[in-house]
Amino acid sequence: MTDSSLMYAALAIGGGLLGFLISWLIEYRKVVRATQKVEQILRNAKREAANVLRDAQLEAKDTILKSRTEFEREMREAKKDLSQTERRLQQRQSQLDKKIEQVEQRDKEFQNRERELKRQMDKSQESEARYESLLQEQLKKLESIAVMTQVEAKEELKERLLTQARNETGMLMRKIEEEATAEANRKAQKIIGIAIQRCAADTVAESTVSVVALSGDEMKGRIIGREGRNIKAIEQATGVDLIIDDTPEAVILSCFDPIKREIARLSLERLVTDGRIHPARIEDVVNKVRKDMDRTIQEAGEKAAIELGCDGIHPEIIKLLGRLKYRTSYSQNVLLHSIEVAYLCSMMASELGLDPKVARRAGLLHDIGKAVSHEIDGPHAAIGADIGRRYNEKPIIVNCIASHHEDVEAESVIATLVAAADALSASRPGARTEMLEAYVKRLQQLEEIANSFKGVDKTFAIQAGREIRVAVLPDAISDSATYLLAKDIARKIETEMAYPGEIKVTVIRETRVTEVAR
Repeated sequence: MTDSSLMYAALAIGGGLLGFLISWLIEYRKVVRATQKVEQILRNAKREAANVLRDAQLEAKDTILKSRTEFEREMREAKKDLSQTERRLQQRQSQLDKKIEQVEQRDKEFQNRERELKRQMDKSQESEARYESLLQEQLKKLESIAVMTQVEAKEELKERLLTQARNETGMLMRKIEEEATAEANRKAQKIIGIAIQRCAADTVAESTVSVVALSGDEMKGRIIGREGRNIKAIEQATGVDLIIDDTPEAVILSCFDPIKREIARLSLERLVTDGRIHPARIEDVVNKVRKDMDRTIQEAGEKAAIELGCDGIHPEIIKLLGRLKYRTSYSQNVLLHSIEVAYLCSMMASELGLDPKVARRAGLLHDIGKAVSHEIDGPHAAIGADIGRRYNEKPIIVNCIASHHEDVEAESVIATLVAAADALSASRPGARTEMLEAYVKRLQQLEEIANSFKGVDKTFAIQAGREIRVAVLPDAISDSATYLLAKDIARKIETEMAYPGEIKVTVIRETRVTEVAR
């Protein structure tokens, strides 16, 4: 091997060793750096772990401190609740002790009462046994004295109690009926007011209207006059409402006063016949007709008085009698009705041996109050009696006027005759709207209904069927039972009959004892 080859080989070996050395140095530096890095990481980890540990210890201390504070607070609250509960328990215990004491006291009282009650019951049983024996002895004595067994005595006592109960029931029914009547009167006033409001129009039209026939419709314009002066003058002079509507050839006069309405009718007829219609002429005609009407009324009153032979009647009463010529009651002329009543009173008085002249006078004047009843408040019988007193009529005449509708008690037989004659005249066939057959049938039905009750002796329908009087047997009907009987009869009449107005039921019970001395 040559020197160059050796040199090359030495160089190669030296180069390899140098490369190995260099790479080892590089790896060594890497290892040193990695070791340092690891140590740095370990140092950082230790610091972080120390920090975490310190933070954890601080947090644990805080948590422990908070827990201890919360625990101490809960313990204080628990101790407080426990002390309150303990106080409440002590209070309840004291209350319970008191109640136990009270219960024990009551128990002692109840035991004492029970012993006392037992003692009293034993005593009462002994008394009851003694009283029972005494009662049996007394019953035997009473049976021997009364000659009546205990069963018979019970039956008699039951009958007496039943009779007493009926009497008390009658009195109770009377009290209830009086209260019901008072309430019914209040309701009836309201119902009548509503009925008048609904149904009065037709009646008012029939009794407050007069019709004046005209020769033609052109006359209506002349009656009205320029700007209505004529019709205003007529209404002002007569006090009557003048109605001019579409009714052909007719004018309507409306007024509640029949005399004013008649004056207006006659005045308008004269004006239409004369043809001169103006305010001055209207006033003259109305004045003349009013004077003629006064004479007509005076003549009608005088004619009635002369016809009946009633002299010495005051002139003012004569005028009131004449006014009755223009007054109607249930479609019956009141003056003609008064004359009829006077004749009937006279005939009945003659039959009874009474003064027929007084009876005629009382019959003629019995409805005198109707002449002014629309001007004065009150029933016409009371108004007529006041008129009779004012003009010095005899007391018997005044009583006849006041009592003919039984508002006051009749003081003479003639007063009773006037009431009977008034009913006869009103119930005369043709006098009013009711037919004779229906009238007789109603009277018969009234008597049949009353006679159908047990204990009824006789029945009389009077006052033109407006009243029925029932006489009963005193042995079969007691005084208290008469009230129940009247109630039952009235109820049966209401159920089975149809009639205008109302029917009064009067039950009469009297005991008469007659003995003949021989």
